[in-house]
Amino acid sequence: MAIPVPFGHYVPGESPVHRLEPRAKLGLTVMFSIGLFLVNTWAGLALCALAVLIAVVVSRVPWRLVARGLLPIAFILTFTVLINAVVRSPSPDTLVTIGPLAISGPGLERGLFFALRIVILVLGTTLVTLTTSPVALTDAIARLLGPLERFRFPATDVAMMLSVALRFIPTTAEEAETIVVAQTARGARFGEGNPLRRARAYAPVLVPLFVALFRRANDLALAMDARCYRGTGRTRLYESRLGASDWVALFVGSAATVAVAVYL
Repeated sequence: MAIPVPFGHYVPGESPVHRLEPRAKLGLTVMFSIGLFLVNTWAGLALCALAVLIAVVVSRVPWRLVARGLLPIAFILTFTVLINAVVRSPSPDTLVTIGPLAISGPGLERGLFFALRIVILVLGTTLVTLTTSPVALTDAIARLLGPLERFRFPATDVAMMLSVALRFIPTTAEEAETIVVAQTARGARFGEGNPLRRARAYAPVLVPLFVALFRRANDLALAMDARCYRGTGRTRLYESRLGASDWVALFVGSAATVAVAVYL
């Protein structure tokens, strides 16, 4: 059984997306996310989707890795569509009637619009983690939050926690997959019965998974303490700087996002 790993899985490459400075990627991601939620038309949503598709093609990252991030949110997408489409029957815009409930045409369109917006957002943010190493991403976050240290905000510690979280996601997936395989060899059946029975079948997986995660967290804390980690005075082997191409990409991407959000 393969457990999807949507985040924290860096794919090395030499594409323009990979070479883009991590702070520029984060800035573009923030601007894109804001613009995406300001778009209210299908045309604007189509342009946002086109931008993500172009970025994926330019990055040369396999599509299956990018689309893998959609698997964990399948329930959210389904719920988003249903909560907007299902209304009480009768309704003047009814498409299908199911007992006391009905599926509304405008509601279904609205639900699909919101679901597609979530899909585009997840694909865009997943591409950032696929083309940026966790170390570079942590360094970018720490440098962006650096000015807040004047107000005693622990920017370095926050960046380190985010880095550890990103690194633990694939580790957690591997631990879960190992436990599931071991339980299956002992006779457990995770794909049989109704959804409630399937959910209960995963209960024996959670306890050893949490034990393993706490053990890893404790080992990591001891290792950091043994190396006298304090979160301050850290140096960098490679000093990343924003180049002319990074500023151009950031400016053009932000301007395009603002234009789409305003006019569409």
